[in-house]
Amino acid sequence: MDTIFALASAQGKAGVSVLRISGPMALAAANQICDRPMPKQGRGLRILREANGDRLDEALVLTFAGPASFTGEDIVEFQVHGSNAVVSSVLDTLAAAPGLRLAEPGEFTRRALENGKLDLAQVEGLADLIDAETEAQRKQAQVVLAGGLGQLAERWRQDLIRAASLIEVTIDFADEDVPVDVTPEVTQLLHGVEQDLMRETKGVKIAERIRDGFEVAIIGAPNVGKSTLLNALAGREAAITSEYAGTTRDVIEVRMDLSGLPVTLLDTAGLRETDDHVEGIGIELARKRADQADLRVFLAEPEEKLDVAMRAGDVRLSPKADQRKVSTGAISGKTGQGVDSLVDHISGTLKERSTQVGIATRARHRDMMQSALQSLKEAQQVLQRGSEFYDIAAEDMRSAIRSLEMLVGRVGVENLLDEIFSSFCLGK
Repeated sequence: MDTIFALASAQGKAGVSVLRISGPMALAAANQICDRPMPKQGRGLRILREANGDRLDEALVLTFAGPASFTGEDIVEFQVHGSNAVVSSVLDTLAAAPGLRLAEPGEFTRRALENGKLDLAQVEGLADLIDAETEAQRKQAQVVLAGGLGQLAERWRQDLIRAASLIEVTIDFADEDVPVDVTPEVTQLLHGVEQDLMRETKGVKIAERIRDGFEVAIIGAPNVGKSTLLNALAGREAAITSEYAGTTRDVIEVRMDLSGLPVTLLDTAGLRETDDHVEGIGIELARKRADQADLRVFLAEPEEKLDVAMRAGDVRLSPKADQRKVSTGAISGKTGQGVDSLVDHISGTLKERSTQVGIATRARHRDMMQSALQSLKEAQQVLQRGSEFYDIAAEDMRSAIRSLEMLVGRVGVENLLDEIFSSFCLGK
């Protein structure tokens, strides 16, 4: 394979920047620009020089011999002073070296996948870890990156291989008396995998919310203080507020970290009947986003009839507590009264839902598990029809195994790879 290089740390001025080389010529390239040879596996300070001998920088150079490296190939990393000029000069020098080329986005990680250092689920976990903004996202990504989903898939796969082999032995000896009825063991194996798949499939929706963010919509009639409450929760002037009804026409989104969970607050248009075409579009959008939100905060008078039905976890509060004689069950974004209690309710409700999370985190994971689950259900139905249909049941089991292999990228995912790795930066 080609020997590739790229800046592995963030662009821009920094105390230290990291440049990475991977491939069969990595050590030779490092020795070419260092003032003295590097050991095959080790570290040391070296002076980096251009082809004409001019000094580039003094760097800490680290070498990792394949296959015991991130990519499975020989890797060299230069930790240089993080000025744009130094980084550009070193990259230009590497680009001029014969046999080296600039890495494509995600190419280091792609090589790790191709060389068996990571499975596809771990690659996705790494992408999620790089994008993680909250503690919950970090923890979830670490579980996937550590191979949690791959280990589950391999356990399911081994159970299904065992079940299929038992059935196929029965088929091979169809004309003879088989001393042991394998049906109970096969049924038990299939049922165990089925239960695990069902549990993990249910947890994907919550896992997706932890990765992408929960949505909390603030709903109510015009001019009840929705935008003021949003600003209070966000701690900044995120939405325009005025005494005129109908100021908010579109959905305003504010992303924040709430007790370690990623939450997007939605300020929606006031719900009312209107002849204003633009406001009507905003109201329709507000209803749609409110229906899709994970949790809704209703600002409404006690006697007011709600236009949107409440669901479990939703909270209803009286608006503008600062203007009321009795403020129980009321909130004021203007003075902050009741805001802390609302934050506690939102974070408590979402944390409770987060306990239902599984290891699988993406729609692709859910689709592969549902496909395996469907094949298992069909296999169990066929088994009940008798031994003359065992060959069909065995094929259903093999279909479930293929779905699990696709889950971790062993087979049939080539069309997904370009899309997945395009989201990575050049040095990853």
